[in-house]
Amino acid sequence: MKHALAGFYSCYDNRVSTSSESTTPDAVAQDSDSSRVHRFRTAFLDRDGVINRKLPEGEYVSSWQRFVLLPGTAQAIARLNREGLRVVVVTNQRGIALGKYTAEAVREIHNNFQRELADHGAHVDAFYFCPHDRNQCDCRKPLPGMFLQAQRDFPDIHPSTSCMIGDSLSDIEFGRALGLFTVFIAGDPLHRKPGAEKAIQMADSVVENLPDAVRLMLA
Repeated sequence: MKHALAGFYSCYDNRVSTSSESTTPDAVAQDSDSSRVHRFRTAFLDRDGVINRKLPEGEYVSSWQRFVLLPGTAQAIARLNREGLRVVVVTNQRGIALGKYTAEAVREIHNNFQRELADHGAHVDAFYFCPHDRNQCDCRKPLPGMFLQAQRDFPDIHPSTSCMIGDSLSDIEFGRALGLFTVFIAGDPLHRKPGAEKAIQMADSVVENLPDAVRLMLA
């Protein structure tokens, strides 16, 4: 596996805020509210624009104070937990490479988010983030590094039972290249990222928000 360029953080060292209650999906399923067997066992989620409000182009979620959960996020993740799915966040954080904030600031955001989720009986099983600029690594989506690290940490992850939920073209390209089922979060048309129309055409399904994506996955 190719590693990131020397002098840069590697996403392979950036698995943070893993839930202490995390276990395999099969083990969780024994305590699930539902006896149904779901097609999906792992949900990969982009962060900004899916979990929390995306800031205007050129601005960054650089601190916890700028991290604003989108409506229904905690409840949607709690439902995935109850149904026995693993929840993994994979996020490009180019602002680190640009000097806008630090890797430690990202970890602090994720730790605080995990604590907020706990208040709703929810958790994320693992966070991975790419701190690099373009063309500096193999972990910046749509490249596969963060998925491959998740597979290494959770060997039972398989593309055929995994889903990628994102709001950008790079999210959908990431999922498609790996053979994941892809769901595009359309959101507000006025705030869509460049490439959104292509992403809508490429994605296996298009929904308005994360709660709708979860309902689709569990249908």
